[in-house]
Amino acid sequence: MIEMTVAGIAVDAGSRNPIVLLRDGSQRRQLPIFISPEQARAINSVLEGETPTRPMTHDLLVNLLTAWDMTLQRVVIHALRDNTFYAVMTVGRGKKKKELDARPSDAISVALRVNAPIWVMEEVVVDAAMPVDQEADAAEKEAFHAFLSDISPADFAERGHSI
Repeated sequence: MIEMTVAGIAVDAGSRNPIVLLRDGSQRRQLPIFISPEQARAINSVLEGETPTRPMTHDLLVNLLTAWDMTLQRVVIHALRDNTFYAVMTVGRGKKKKELDARPSDAISVALRVNAPIWVMEEVVVDAAMPVDQEADAAEKEAFHAFLSDISPADFAERGHSI
C-alpha cells in the first residue's frame, strides 16, 4: 500500500466535474478521483480550514466516533472496477477494529477531519495514477539508463572484501 495525501480539488476541463487529487509521498504520482460537487465542497472546506456553523454530514460522523470513543484509524482505497473506486474505513476502539465500506470521497472527507492516513493499494496506483512531473520522470529514466550503460557484470563480482 502507498500512503497518499490530498493535494487539492481540481476541475476536469472537459466535463467540468470536480476531481480530488491524491499524491504519493514523493510528490511524483497523483491519483485523480472524480467526485460530486457536494463532496468537493466538503473536502475543500477542510482544506481551507473552514468551520461550518452547523455540523455537516462528515462532521456528524466524526462527532459520533468521538462520542463513542472510537477513532478512524485509516482509509484504504483498495479497488478500481468499471471506473469506480472502492474504499474502506477502518474504525476502532482499543484493540477492536471494524472495516466499513465507503465511497472514497466520503472516506477522504472524514479522514481529513481527523487527520487519519489515506492509503491506496499499489495495483490501484499502477492502474489509475498519473505522473505529476513527466519531465522529471523522463530525466530520472534517462539517468538510470545512463547508469546501466556504464555498469558491467564485473562491478558486481566479489572483490574479496569481508564484512
